[in-house]
Amino acid sequence: MIRLDKPIYGQSDEETEGSPHFRPYPANGICTRLGDKWTVQVIWRLSIASGRRLRFSVLKSELDGITQRMLTLTLRNLERDGLVARHYFPEVPPRVEYELTEMGVGMLRALEGLNFWIRNNLSRVEECRRAYDDAER
Repeated sequence: MIRLDKPIYGQSDEETEGSPHFRPYPANGICTRLGDKWTVQVIWRLSIASGRRLRFSVLKSELDGITQRMLTLTLRNLERDGLVARHYFPEVPPRVEYELTEMGVGMLRALEGLNFWIRNNLSRVEECRRAYDDAER
């Protein structure tokens, strides 16, 4: 068992008797949302969009394998959580564009640390998976 007596990367969540401790917050569905197949991909794609906005059809074409329904649900959930803003233009045909909000950009920054961890540890994780699978046979 790992004890978290010291701040992780100099960040602490709570000070107790002069000693910082990391205390995870309840997920409130946010970790579940980030763990689904499409949310992080949509956030990432919006982050690299020219002009920082993308039309629904462009997002769909750039996310290989996503259905229209799944993209709609993902964008609605991101909008509901305040991570994506939806811009409707009453033209013929109507145009809808999406962009990351300030909070969405902040989420992207938080994910950056996880991405670095994955880059630095993926080969070790794959090695552990192979060893585990070999031992199970």
